[in-house]
Amino acid sequence: MLVFVSHSSIDTWVAKQIAKGIEEAGASTFLDESNVNVGEDFEERILSALNDAAELLVLLTPWSLTRRYVWAEIGAAWGRRIQIVGVLHGLTPEDLQSDPSVPTFLKRRDLIQLNDIETYFGQLAERINSVR
Repeated sequence: MLVFVSHSSIDTWVAKQIAKGIEEAGASTFLDESNVNVGEDFEERILSALNDAAELLVLLTPWSLTRRYVWAEIGAAWGRRIQIVGVLHGLTPEDLQSDPSVPTFLKRRDLIQLNDIETYFGQLAERINSVR
């Protein structure tokens, strides 16, 4: 199972920590800075990974909400109808709900705060174990 981790470059360290937890739960991850080689076609690699991903975890921060690639990745995951897991860091659910630029399909999701990320890791491990 591949989990695509979408994030702003400002949030890279946090995204790497999340990726470690995902891998400990038994899934593989895609992080652009770890999985795109120097000289590789960045956009093609992103699209390929999104096509292979079973779900998208998006780190929703004040910075990521302004990044076009994050929104493109969310849109690609939504179009594929794969699970989108929103992890809030530096934002509240109310912040997201009140932002008119955030699409309704994202507002309707059960989002999780970064401090509660262990809940996601446990649920992910259960999903992985149920298909083995």
